Amino acid sequence: MRLLPPKSFYYEGGKKAVLLLHSFTSNPNDMKKLGSYLQQNQYSCYAPTLSGHGLPAEELLNYGPADWWQDVLGGYQLLKDKGFEHIAVVGLSLGGVLALKTAQELQINGVVTLSVPMDKEAAVLKERIVYYAKRYKQLEGKEDQQIASEMAELDHLPFESLTHFEHLINQTRDQLARITSPVHVLYGEMDAPSYKTSAEKIFQSVTSDQKTIKGFAHSKHLMTLGKDMNEINQDILTFLNELKW
Repeated sequence: MRLLPPKSFYYEGGKKAVLLLHSFTSNPNDMKKLGSYLQQNQYSCYAPTLSGHGLPAEELLNYGPADWWQDVLGGYQLLKDKGFEHIAVVGLSLGGVLALKTAQELQINGVVTLSVPMDKEAAVLKERIVYYAKRYKQLEGKEDQQIASEMAELDHLPFESLTHFEHLINQTRDQLARITSPVHVLYGEMDAPSYKTSAEKIFQSVTSDQKTIKGFAHSKHLMTLGKDMNEINQDILTFLNELKW
């Protein structure tokens, strides 16, 4: 069974625009409930599919941070082309790293990060790819023997894109002081402890006059779809409403 890759989405909601960026090995579905909630509260939202995501791991490995950054630039330009003069960015995990890079490189009104890694080695990222690959093959309905064979082949593929991802994280972390836009940093208290450490690093390092940090007691890594989802949606809306548009 061939799985259909998830599509980017655009929700028209009002004159203020938000760019929504999903996590690594995931897809824009991470952001649909948040996007719908923001739309109901007069925000227009666009969530691009980062290149290779939603595809088999073998294909995802053909893409890397340079491609994902182009996707972000394309999403930003799409909103500009629709007439939005002011744009905020919300990113989850990898999307949060890209959101911080957006705040470093482009004119944005504010940035929200959720579950952002500021220290992640390529070897750990490879573990994530391996898990994703096996899960994807199971969803395709493949037999165990075929899955085992394909997983063995996967190990021989080049993983340079993950090294580039590690470099993206390091480079973004080292340039946090360039960020002067308002920043709201969120993390899940049930996530790995490194994400709280990363959240504190972001909060301490950005030079924004308006910056806040908040942990959510019942949230794991995928905060936008977890137990605190409704509270998180409201929290992000409050932050966006307080920005100068």
